[in-house]
Amino acid sequence: MGATAARHGPPVAPPVWPPVLELRGVTVPGRLEPRLADISLRIEPGERVALLGPSGAGKSTLLMVANGLLTAGSGSVRWNGEPLARSARARRRQQARIGTLWQDLRLIEELTVQQNLNAARLAQWGWARALLNLLLPLESEACSTALRRMDLDPSLLSQPVSALSGGQRQRVALARMLRQEPTLLLADEPLASLDPRLAKELLALLLEQATAPRALLLSLHRPDLLTGFDRVLGLQQGHLVLDCPCTAVDQATLAVLYAGGLPGAGQP
Repeated sequence: MGATAARHGPPVAPPVWPPVLELRGVTVPGRLEPRLADISLRIEPGERVALLGPSGAGKSTLLMVANGLLTAGSGSVRWNGEPLARSARARRRQQARIGTLWQDLRLIEELTVQQNLNAARLAQWGWARALLNLLLPLESEACSTALRRMDLDPSLLSQPVSALSGGQRQRVALARMLRQEPTLLLADEPLASLDPRLAKELLALLLEQATAPRALLLSLHRPDLLTGFDRVLGLQQGHLVLDCPCTAVDQATLAVLYAGGLPGAGQP
């Protein structure tokens, strides 16, 4: 028994990662009322977090603070345990580890799928290689792998984005985000304009990617799609009024959060 233990050595402890995102007392001022008011939260590696709230509650503002596009008026933001870097170059390196899927996808229609996928690497590449991406098909194997992960055929790499179907565009946008190799996945109501089948397919793909050391924070306009999330955050008028496990959210909780009526009611 002793020889076996010596041969195999002590058990290997699982890796310990810092919180992927941490906000401490974050406030974003607005014209009359704060857009965000004293928000504090932590998102751990492997967590799949849904962000709910009525229109104008501050969901998009929170995501913009989370990806560094908007600076808080007060409070602090930490990514992977690190505060916001002072130098612009170091800050770009931090933001390169944050992938965002926007509702309008922000794909460049005139460029090929491959050029769009490689756009995710611009923060690491620098300007010279970024310009070369417009002239030559770079990193074809990595791009092909990204498409296969989204169940897309690599033959699409040479196609302009304008030639793709709606479902293909959604998957290419997600593949582009994953080309960043981010630890924090953010999504701003990416399912809002999709039919029910495409919405469920894209949501399943997003949830599948959020394994440690990654985490997912997704703004969701339909509370009926909460299945698969670990945790729910709820915003009302810039205030964090709900932070609980997904299993604790019931119709009464949602009725209070959406005082004006639940979105998505009657949708299949």
